[in-house]
Amino acid sequence: MLELKNISFAVDENVEGDKEIIRDVSLVIPDRELVVITGPNGGGKSTLARLIAGIEKPTSGRILFDGEDITDMSITDRAKKGIGFAFQQPVKFKGLQVLDLIRLATGKHISIAAACKYLSEVGMCARDYINREVNASLSGGELKRIEIATVLAKGSKLSVFDEPEAGIDLWSFQNLISVFEGMREKIEDSSILIISHQERILNIADEIVVLRDGRIDAVGTRDEILPTLIGTDSAVQECSVLAATPGM
Repeated sequence: MLELKNISFAVDENVEGDKEIIRDVSLVIPDRELVVITGPNGGGKSTLARLIAGIEKPTSGRILFDGEDITDMSITDRAKKGIGFAFQQPVKFKGLQVLDLIRLATGKHISIAAACKYLSEVGMCARDYINREVNASLSGGELKRIEIATVLAKGSKLSVFDEPEAGIDLWSFQNLISVFEGMREKIEDSSILIISHQERILNIADEIVVLRDGRIDAVGTRDEILPTLIGTDSAVQECSVLAATPGM
């Protein structure tokens, strides 16, 4: 379980003072749930994800993971504790093959067959990708699914995805939804946190958190929150916003 206790985050914008992006946020991400944080653009969603992952450090407040204070831990130490993070724009690794990346994620020299299993779980034909380099030759949708495969391979207790729909085409997005639905069905003692304002992702959430102007505006179940968001900036139909770039 992840607990945020009175988390605030500010940046030094100019001589007039700091700009507060996250404002006194307290939140619990329970085990065995898929939680989606949504809200208007510029509301602080991605910043909150980076604070959870350890990329940024809060100005004030504490972050607890399974009861342990991890506020001052690095992203590496948090990963060792079981927090996985998938970037909004997946990182490319010139010269590194998909097989190498999955082995790094597991921390073991697993067999090719075992690595292929993770690619299959995200709907990829393993033999077409296992020896590919993780570089610009792969589409946005392919990179996203490979990154999710590495999160699965790591077996994170908390998997955080920052706007997984960003920069991919509609066909790839539809496949991502299937992947997340599959992950949700297999949740045991782990949890999934997705930063998104796409209605189809909100529709598979157990709980929805609405973040507005750096503050929590609402928290509740999908049935409680989603009807209040339909037609707003917090729930955008994917057809109107996803990039019309070539798919996989």
